Amino acid sequence: MYKVIIGLEVHCEVLTNSKNFSGSKNTYTNEPNVNVMPVDIGLPGILPVVNKEACRKALKTAMALNCETPDEIIFDRKNYYYPDLPKGYQITQVTKPFGRRGHLSFLVNGKEKTVDIHQLHLEEDTASLEHYSNYSLIDYNRSGIPLMEIVTEPCIYSADEAVRFLETLRNVFLYCEVSEAKSDKGQMRCDVNISLMKDTDKEFGTKVEMKNINAFASVKAAIEYEIKRQSEILDKGEKVIQETRRIDEDGKTYSMREKVDAVDYKYFVEPNLAPVKLTDEFKEQVKNEIPELEYSRIKRYMDMGISENDAQTIAKEKDISNYFDELIKYTNNISLSTNWLTIIILGSLNKLSISINELNITPKMLANVINLVDKKELSSQLAKQIVYEAMDKKCDPAIIIEKSNIKTISNEDELLNIVNEIIKENPTQVEEYLGGKEMVANFLVGKVMQKTNKQANPATSLKLIKEQLERMRK
Repeated sequence: MYKVIIGLEVHCEVLTNSKNFSGSKNTYTNEPNVNVMPVDIGLPGILPVVNKEACRKALKTAMALNCETPDEIIFDRKNYYYPDLPKGYQITQVTKPFGRRGHLSFLVNGKEKTVDIHQLHLEEDTASLEHYSNYSLIDYNRSGIPLMEIVTEPCIYSADEAVRFLETLRNVFLYCEVSEAKSDKGQMRCDVNISLMKDTDKEFGTKVEMKNINAFASVKAAIEYEIKRQSEILDKGEKVIQETRRIDEDGKTYSMREKVDAVDYKYFVEPNLAPVKLTDEFKEQVKNEIPELEYSRIKRYMDMGISENDAQTIAKEKDISNYFDELIKYTNNISLSTNWLTIIILGSLNKLSISINELNITPKMLANVINLVDKKELSSQLAKQIVYEAMDKKCDPAIIIEKSNIKTISNEDELLNIVNEIIKENPTQVEEYLGGKEMVANFLVGKVMQKTNKQANPATSLKLIKEQLERMRK
């Protein structure tokens, strides 16, 4: 057995109106080369201009990841040539990145895990290449889009930890509204660095890098395949080659190129962009914009007695979590609130293909129904039907309850008359009960529900039926 060491480099496009250093639109489109200006394609005489909104959102993300932040914004020039880099260099950050020495905590397999963040820096994205049999095409729409890169320390030890980290990080982006982080649009991509070592080894094994993985499922598949591949190599007494690999649709990784030494990018401070001071007032303003994040909410919900699974379901999306927090302001029944949100509301959202912000049932409306169920003035089954009907009619459930005069009958005196009628109408079942078939009582409860149009309290009905039948037995 070998110890697995994983480090991640996550790239996330920042949600802004324009690109990082030009006025080109920052919008996703399948039409190539339409969001392009001279700065994006490196024409002679170009001068970049810093995008304040991109900087603000990069700083916000760094703070959300508990990073140390700089006193000024400085950009650097990273020199290398590749066809998707029209200027022959990339504007990025090395001297003073937006974040250093941060961390992100989350739950994985029931245990808390903290991943240390080496740094977060802001740069410009490259163009995208499409390769064919004997030629390649370049689309410059992506060139210059503001791109955050988050680099972790090598402190991840399994595919499950890696995927859960990425899911939590994605929710940081979404909670803070800094990116849409859609993998299918290439807005969130990941490089995976993985090595294996024996428990007795004092140094990490040979690192293998897997580039530009979009889907979390592909990250998991790539890591699991590499663990198997590298383990088999080491078991044979052979050495793992330091290289860059890619994952294919078959779930296997394939070599792209060997990587022996680190590339010298000859960094220097970008001469066309002057440093910008970050005032304490600005940093405090940005910090105050950060909402309570997913993991904090999960822990808060679990402290309220909610299961880990339900807590994660509720906190997965900020709008759903906000809905739940508003819901429990109007009801004290946390258990019912959790059940109704995770099953009825979320199930309906999926069925209707709408977001919770498009739902006509407000948290207060739902709480009013839950309170009636809690007080046994409305049966759970009937309450659900009312909520579904209210969704269909796009109205307040209270209107349906008022018009239909629907309320659960819990008064024992009122129910006793109905129970006695049911007993008289079903002599065969009464004889079966008295003969030892006590499950027949549930049949009689069903008859009571039928006679009362499902308004009778089932528990009270069952209690009264058994009391009456036991009197008859005596």
